[in-house]
Amino acid sequence: MALYRKYRPASFAEVVGQEHVTAPLSTALDTGRINHAYLFSGPRGCGKTSSARILARSLNCEQGPTSTPCDVCDSCVSLGPGGTGNLDVTELDAASHGGVDDTRELRDKAFHAPAASRYRVFIIDEAHMVTAAGFNALLKIVEEPPEHLIFIFATTEPEKVLPTIRSRTHHYPFRLLAPSTMRGLLEKICAQEGVPVEPAVYPLVIKAGGGSPRDSLSVLDQLLAGAGEEGVTYPRALSLLGVTDVALIDEAVDALSASDGAALFGTVDRVMDAGHDPRRFALDLLERLRDLILMQAVSDASERGLVDAPEAELVTMREQIQRVGPATLTRFAETVHAGLSEMRGATAPRLLLEVMCARMLLPSASDTESAVLQRLERLEQGLPAAGVAAAAAPRAAATPAPTVPPLEPEIASKFQRPSQRKAEPEARPEPAAPAPAAPPVVEAPVVEPPVAAAPVVEPPTVEIVEPPVAEAPVVEAPVVEAPVVEAPVVEAPVAEAPIVEAPVVEPPATAPVEAEELIGLAEPEPDYEPEPEYEEPAAAEAAPVSAGPTVETLRESWNTLRNKVGERNKVLPAMLSAATVHDVRGHVVVIAHGSPVLGARVTQPHNAAVICEVLAEMFGGTWQVEYQEGAPTAPAASSAPKATEAASRPAAAPRFSRPSQERAAQQPKAPQPQRGDSDDIPPPEAPDYPEDPGPAPAPEVDYEATPPPATPEDEDEMFAEAAEPADPTARRDPEDVAKELLKDVLGARRLES
Repeated sequence: MALYRKYRPASFAEVVGQEHVTAPLSTALDTGRINHAYLFSGPRGCGKTSSARILARSLNCEQGPTSTPCDVCDSCVSLGPGGTGNLDVTELDAASHGGVDDTRELRDKAFHAPAASRYRVFIIDEAHMVTAAGFNALLKIVEEPPEHLIFIFATTEPEKVLPTIRSRTHHYPFRLLAPSTMRGLLEKICAQEGVPVEPAVYPLVIKAGGGSPRDSLSVLDQLLAGAGEEGVTYPRALSLLGVTDVALIDEAVDALSASDGAALFGTVDRVMDAGHDPRRFALDLLERLRDLILMQAVSDASERGLVDAPEAELVTMREQIQRVGPATLTRFAETVHAGLSEMRGATAPRLLLEVMCARMLLPSASDTESAVLQRLERLEQGLPAAGVAAAAAPRAAATPAPTVPPLEPEIASKFQRPSQRKAEPEARPEPAAPAPAAPPVVEAPVVEPPVAAAPVVEPPTVEIVEPPVAEAPVVEAPVVEAPVVEAPVVEAPVAEAPIVEAPVVEPPATAPVEAEELIGLAEPEPDYEPEPEYEEPAAAEAAPVSAGPTVETLRESWNTLRNKVGERNKVLPAMLSAATVHDVRGHVVVIAHGSPVLGARVTQPHNAAVICEVLAEMFGGTWQVEYQEGAPTAPAASSAPKATEAASRPAAAPRFSRPSQERAAQQPKAPQPQRGDSDDIPPPEAPDYPEDPGPAPAPEVDYEATPPPATPEDEDEMFAEAAEPADPTARRDPEDVAKELLKDVLGARRLES
């Protein structure tokens, strides 16, 4: 026999967890205040039908009506657990007998007196299934029943019972059992059955039963049926009930508290590999979050019975609430609850479960109050916001460090001898007094490999004084910054110039001749001005190492720049069409524009930033754009091809809005004086235009410009023309006129079909 039938209560004292119903009913029975109709409502399996049978048994007991049946008389034995039933107690299942014919038959039987009992009792189970016609058939007899007739309605949906019948009954609502009460009932039954059960199994059974005693006893009956000699173990119960393993729930909570996406999605993958239902996993996770919220809000939640879990699991949960704040737990619970609603009936529950996990990991993806509180809570705990630390690293790597322009290094000599390197540190101090004259010391000539470069002179300033005509020529060598004299480097083999040093040494016999030759080599040509020979390194030093593009380079690249600017800003290229490069100062571009208003708009910050970005992309560096009002506009380098193309096309006849303008344009123009060719200054280099460019292009007409005010003569002439009747034969088709305008003004051509 099933446990829920074997341990069905036989009196109100044995009913567990429904004291709010059994106590008033027992008092009413003991005092004799019996009503003619009762309504028992509540969830399934909470004792409604059993209490109705106990009430019928208590009413027909030979010692009653009493709340404690004697269990001896024929009525108590027949109506007790395992009894055969009684003719005076009729139980009707309205789910299968709720029609009007069934209720009419019941109504006819109600007028007969009981056969052997005190009352005739009708128990109508699942009363909400009775049809409206059936309720109407019962209405009169329920309203005014005979004294021996008592109705007991049991239903899970009392709101579906006809209100006129419900208002004539005593309504007793039944409730689900609390976990602590249910655990006591289960432990008592397991002790009576003599089967050992691990303590961790009871929470699983209670959770599977959902608070219903009948459902919980059915689950326990299944576990006891499959138990071995060791009894009911936790792994066996876990596998049979399909509950998510606590280890997986712990891993999920730990991953959420650490914002570890890899661990969380790995847990989801293991849940699916184990064959668990994604919705059941989400439900178990929600249960865990509920327990964590209660334990964080109530320190002794386990002692009060608010959280029912094994001691090892309670220790784990106490550790978890230390790492997660209440706002974070609340948002996790809200997200899981919303995800459960979305997963109901879904075709891809795993996908929805992973999306739900992603939402919990990213509070910044939502602007709800709970998400803001979670982010604030992480900041208070000194933790980075979820998703911010991971995004900051790529952003920092992508942001280049600010480039500092390098200082221009001091131009060093290309060739340097060891003696020069020794003498260079001695030239660093302040200049001293001139040393006494001494004959030069000429080193042995050193032959170097051929050098094709131009002569290089390293010392900045050297004064060479011709020695007086004497037996031993002497060359004065004042102490300067670079006391090394070096002859220009020529093709090998060439003897190097002597190095004048401070010590006075007797010159060798060949010294005068070699000194005269070397002095002659160092002297400049008489036809040129006496300029220092290191002019070329100075010019190289004046020019920057990384000079920017010149004005001509920018003008040649102006159309390319406009095209790239057009990719970033659709309006700016139109403003740049009449602008030209006036000057380039390093990395500062000075723009000239024919319209001062457009020139000022071009250099506005948001427009200048786009131009500087394109300049940096084309030439590198950091650029600035300035506008110089009144600067003459120079033609862009790319205007030559356009001028050639415009010259090659036939010129369109200009159109005028007034006859006076047309007559003024037809008048011959005075010849322009040509510049004489008497000067012999060569003309500047210009692009190679064709010798015969053809007829001059038609003057460009600005159709958007405001026309000048009309004069009285123009008005009279227009009125006179309007007064003349038009020739019907000269009238043209508007479509032909429009095509002609498109062809002449816009350069359109007809598409050949």
